[in-house]
Amino acid sequence: MDVRIGDVLLMKKNHPCGGTKFVVLRSGMDFKLRCEKCGHEIEIPRSKAEKNIKQIIREGIAVDR
Repeated sequence: MDVRIGDVLLMKKNHPCGGTKFVVLRSGMDFKLRCEKCGHEIEIPRSKAEKNIKQIIREGIAVDR
């Protein structure tokens, strides 16, 4: 899956704050993501993140999974 730094990921599951959009800060074996609603940063394994991605939003263009 082609995920780049700066992409916005629309996830299937909500963050505890209720947000579903995350900004990619770092990609590799793990993703570092920032919740757009509360600003909390999380680091999760790539395999877990890729299962949970509903849509990738890249500079105003939606890229389906």
